[in-house]
Amino acid sequence: MQAVTLNQNREFRRVYARGKSKVDRLLVTYLLKNKHGRSRIGFTATKKVGKACKRNRARRVIREAYRILEPQLEQGYDIVFVARSATSEVKMQEVLAVMRRQLSPITIRPGKQPPISEEK
Repeated sequence: MQAVTLNQNREFRRVYARGKSKVDRLLVTYLLKNKHGRSRIGFTATKKVGKACKRNRARRVIREAYRILEPQLEQGYDIVFVARSATSEVKMQEVLAVMRRQLSPITIRPGKQPPISEEK
């Protein structure tokens, strides 16, 4: 299932205010459980990151890393990724590694999945 994008400022503010944050030199991640049953994501890059070209690259790198990681994540969370100034300078694989660490609480591990009930 593909995540929906957060669009409105009040949705971002709600995640910033109530969510848990994880900080790294490349990425800040905010996580908040929602009642929608599907994940909603937002990507931001402030002017501190650089001019439009660098901000767009930072968001593109984060979006691609999330796309690769999305099938392994639980649904039902609001997630906001905030780019840092170093994000536009690195490769996507580095951002993916950071994102894996930050999203580890909601990652579905193969050994931790709920058992499938079999009817006889």
